[in-house]
Amino acid sequence: MDLHTPISAEAACSYLLRFTSLHDRGRGIAVPCDKVGNVDIDSLTLQLRTAYFGARAMVGQEYSRPTVQQLRAK
Repeated sequence: MDLHTPISAEAACSYLLRFTSLHDRGRGIAVPCDKVGNVDIDSLTLQLRTAYFGARAMVGQEYSRPTVQQLRAK
């Protein structure tokens, strides 16, 4: 995943990169991404950016490998 690839607003609203907790399957972190999992770091709030970097650092210990999920159209 390229951390600095610009993502269109439409693409960012269509996909989420999900990190699921290994200890509590109902919990996790999700950030907007494109269809291949690229995250536009600059578009994230400070709180979400911090959570994203924390989840990435804890893959295999606290979180599963991230998956890309397409959001359903409303």
